[in-house]
Amino acid sequence: MIIQIEPQSDVPIYTQLTNQIIEGIARGYMHSGDSLPSVRAFAADLGVNMHTVNKSYHELEKKGIIRIIPKSGAVINSPAEMSNNSERLLEEFKPMIAEALVLGLDQEQIQELVTSLIQDLKGKP
Repeated sequence: MIIQIEPQSDVPIYTQLTNQIIEGIARGYMHSGDSLPSVRAFAADLGVNMHTVNKSYHELEKKGIIRIIPKSGAVINSPAEMSNNSERLLEEFKPMIAEALVLGLDQEQIQELVTSLIQDLKGKP
């Protein structure tokens, strides 16, 4: 999996990293039980501060996607180990759906967008 950081982006680097790790898992590049690189090694590879990687890992842990094992590293959780995030996701989706409606998209168009994103992440045409 290749992580691409855009330093000029308005999106904080730790958020870019968090989102790309989540996308990598969704795309099947990483799986439950896989270890993420150490904070120090990952920061060096990406050319970012260790605190940036550490913050990303803690965000992933807060979302239930990884578990951080002291002195061992970060490991991707299995779906069964991940906390039920549907309520949190609902709150995160709500403003985006509202924005889509304000921009004039109807329910069918929004559903098509979501379906298209899912197919892209799953690698289906």
